[in-house]
Amino acid sequence: MDSTTLIAMASIITAGITTGIGCMMPAAGEGKAVSAALNSIAQQPDAAPTITRTLFVGLAMIESTAIYCFVVSMILIFANPFWNHIIAK
Repeated sequence: MDSTTLIAMASIITAGITTGIGCMMPAAGEGKAVSAALNSIAQQPDAAPTITRTLFVGLAMIESTAIYCFVVSMILIFANPFWNHIIAK
Protein backbone atom coordinates (compact mmCIF):
# COMPACT_ATOMS: atom_id res chain seq x y z
CA MET A 1 0.00 0.00 0.00
CA ASP A 2 1.22 3.46 -0.80
CA SER A 3 1.14 6.39 1.61
CA THR A 4 -1.85 8.00 -0.11
CA THR A 5 -3.97 4.94 0.54
CA LEU A 6 -2.85 4.77 4.16
CA ILE A 7 -3.74 8.43 4.73
CA ALA A 8 -7.14 7.91 3.10
CA MET A 9 -7.85 4.85 5.27
CA ALA A 10 -6.70 6.58 8.46
CA SER A 11 -8.77 9.67 7.63
CA ILE A 12 -11.95 7.71 6.99
CA ILE A 13 -11.55 5.54 10.09
CA THR A 14 -10.76 8.56 12.27
CA ALA A 15 -13.72 10.48 10.84
CA GLY A 16 -16.01 7.55 11.62
CA ILE A 17 -14.79 7.21 15.17
CA THR A 18 -14.96 10.97 15.72
CA THR A 19 -18.51 11.16 14.44
CA GLY A 20 -19.63 8.08 16.35
CA ILE A 21 -18.24 9.03 19.73
CA GLY A 22 -18.83 12.74 19.14
CA CYS A 23 -22.55 12.13 18.65
CA MET A 24 -23.12 9.43 21.27
CA MET A 25 -21.60 11.21 24.23
CA PRO A 26 -23.37 14.58 23.74
CA ALA A 27 -26.65 12.70 23.23
CA ALA A 28 -26.16 10.92 26.55
CA GLY A 29 -25.29 14.24 28.18
CA GLU A 30 -28.36 15.91 26.76
CA GLY A 31 -30.56 13.09 28.03
CA LYS A 32 -29.06 13.38 31.49
CA ALA A 33 -29.49 17.17 31.47
CA VAL A 34 -33.15 16.96 30.43
CA SER A 35 -33.78 14.29 33.05
CA ALA A 36 -32.23 16.46 35.77
CA ALA A 37 -34.17 19.52 34.59
CA LEU A 38 -37.48 17.66 34.63
CA ASN A 39 -36.69 16.32 38.08
CA SER A 40 -35.89 19.86 39.28
CA ILE A 41 -39.08 21.26 37.77
CA ALA A 42 -41.10 18.50 39.43
CA GLN A 43 -39.60 19.42 42.82
CA GLN A 44 -39.86 23.22 42.39
CA PRO A 45 -42.49 24.20 39.81
CA ASP A 46 -42.07 27.91 40.63
CA ALA A 47 -38.50 27.87 39.30
CA ALA A 48 -39.52 26.33 35.96
CA PRO A 49 -38.74 29.40 33.78
CA THR A 50 -35.24 29.75 35.23
CA ILE A 51 -34.53 26.03 34.98
CA THR A 52 -35.83 25.90 31.41
CA ARG A 53 -33.73 28.87 30.30
CA THR A 54 -30.61 27.40 31.88
CA LEU A 55 -31.43 24.01 30.34
CA PHE A 56 -31.65 25.43 26.83
CA VAL A 57 -28.33 27.25 27.19
CA GLY A 58 -26.72 24.07 28.48
CA LEU A 59 -28.21 21.97 25.68
CA ALA A 60 -26.88 24.42 23.10
CA MET A 61 -23.40 24.14 24.60
CA ILE A 62 -23.58 20.33 24.62
CA GLU A 63 -24.88 20.23 21.04
CA SER A 64 -22.03 22.45 19.87
CA THR A 65 -19.61 19.68 20.87
CA ALA A 66 -21.34 17.26 18.50
CA ILE A 67 -21.30 19.85 15.74
CA TYR A 68 -17.56 20.44 16.23
CA CYS A 69 -16.92 16.69 15.96
CA PHE A 70 -18.94 16.58 12.75
CA VAL A 71 -16.97 19.50 11.31
CA VAL A 72 -13.66 17.80 12.18
CA SER A 73 -14.90 14.64 10.44
CA MET A 74 -15.84 16.56 7.31
CA ILE A 75 -12.45 18.27 7.27
CA LEU A 76 -10.71 14.90 7.55
CA ILE A 77 -12.71 13.48 4.67
CA PHE A 78 -12.97 16.39 2.24
CA ALA A 79 -10.21 18.88 3.09
CA ASN A 80 -7.55 16.72 4.66
CA PRO A 81 -4.48 18.82 5.50
CA PHE A 82 -2.19 15.79 5.06
CA TRP A 83 -2.89 15.50 1.32
CA ASN A 84 -0.72 18.54 0.53
CA HIS A 85 2.16 17.01 2.45
CA ILE A 86 1.95 13.77 0.45
CA ILE A 87 1.44 15.51 -2.89
CA ALA A 88 4.50 17.72 -2.24
CA LYS A 89 6.72 14.65 -1.99
